[in-house]
Amino acid sequence: MYLIAALGNPGQKHERQRHNVGFMVGEELRRRFGWGPFRDKFRGLMGEGPVGGVKVVVLLPMTFMNRSGDSVGRAAEYFGVPLERLLVVHDEVELPFGEARLKEGGGLGGHNGLRSIEQAVGSRDFHRLRVGVGRPEEPGRSLAGYVLSSFDEPEDAVLGLIRGAADLAEEWLASALSASEPSV
Repeated sequence: MYLIAALGNPGQKHERQRHNVGFMVGEELRRRFGWGPFRDKFRGLMGEGPVGGVKVVVLLPMTFMNRSGDSVGRAAEYFGVPLERLLVVHDEVELPFGEARLKEGGGLGGHNGLRSIEQAVGSRDFHRLRVGVGRPEEPGRSLAGYVLSSFDEPEDAVLGLIRGAADLAEEWLASALSASEPSV
């Protein structure tokens, strides 16, 4: 069993914001996996199904970013997901727009969603998919205001970022599945 927690903020006003790029990647994965609509579970929206013979859950916490651990911790505990089978997808201001990178453990970089998850699962040794949204170019603009604003980039560039990050999530999953024995 694998858990992919895609972070963001609930509500229509946050849909296209940089901070919600995790939700966008989670939705793209649900679409690619051919699953039906997300359903309410674990204080979030959850999709699930078999991928490569193993159950995979994609979770979009509806607790707001800074309390993502409330949702992710519940799901991880319920399913008994070990840290090596948890992937957290989140926005990353330290990566230029358009880049996405996988990382295992390490610092939290001031990301309150990651901090909340660390508190909930008792460790920061989980996998992350860091989706680059860049830093504000305007002098004096706050990071919070920047990540809570909508993308300035053209729609096709944003879609390319989401697709590329979803590709990396699938690569992580395929690599993890090839290293373990399939079971549904």
